[in-house]
Amino acid sequence: MFNSFEYLAPRSWEEACGFLREHAKDAVAMAGGTDLLVRMRERILQPKYIVDIKALPGFIGISATPGGGLSIGAATPLNQIARSAEVQNSFPILAEAAHSVGSYQVRNRASIGGNLCNASPAADTAPALLVLDAAVRLTGPGGSSRQVPLKEFFVGPGKTVLQPGELMATVEIPPLLAGAAGAYLKLARTKAVDLSQVSVAVLALATGEVRIALGAVAPTPVRASHAEDLCRGRRLDNQVIQEVLAATVAAVSPIGDLRASREYRLEMVEVLTRRALGRAMAALGGN
Repeated sequence: MFNSFEYLAPRSWEEACGFLREHAKDAVAMAGGTDLLVRMRERILQPKYIVDIKALPGFIGISATPGGGLSIGAATPLNQIARSAEVQNSFPILAEAAHSVGSYQVRNRASIGGNLCNASPAADTAPALLVLDAAVRLTGPGGSSRQVPLKEFFVGPGKTVLQPGELMATVEIPPLLAGAAGAYLKLARTKAVDLSQVSVAVLALATGEVRIALGAVAPTPVRASHAEDLCRGRRLDNQVIQEVLAATVAAVSPIGDLRASREYRLEMVEVLTRRALGRAMAALGGN
């Protein structure tokens, strides 16, 4: 059962952000609502006000940016992203990640902004966006706006840099100036409709750069920066790969919970990273 609440549907960013700041302790924003309504039903959240933000201008949609990047409205449903020709052609790793979330019905409602703003360590779109060097545009009261690199957006489980009254407006993906190939792998107890036990995103660039990000194995989604450094300027033979895998495992700090033990997650980080590296390098035409 839900608690009693008042429903509002503001038509402007100024109205939405102003109300959310004024009622910061009692109001929650709703885009898709797939996580919010579950938490309300379980009495984890009992807001006095639900602020429906889907109708805000420019909040839904995918548009190209100069040079070959993309700007994605934060309320854009995940199915729209997974099916987008622009995303599939330019950033297929994001299409893979978006497609891995929940069921088809859930993806029709769930938004990319909600997936990120919930700040779950297991957020499926986060590792893919991290290796794409994505940033998020935050809009606040009084028309304030700031861009935050996604790697700086998460500060802990369920916690982000969002200030009272701020909303994520867009997800910005910069162009990939060189040839690139990626792979997103997710391990869960079931093949669909389950949170990840471990997720790994790998992006290999024609310049020799390799980017690695992981989910569900640390308090926030993380980039394995030291492992990436070990790839630079080196042929990825078996010895180098073993060094990279060891550095990737060292970059995470998983917990044990009902979905998987800590030891299992550590083992699967190595397994999935090896597989993702292999797929990305093979797709790029490398060794």
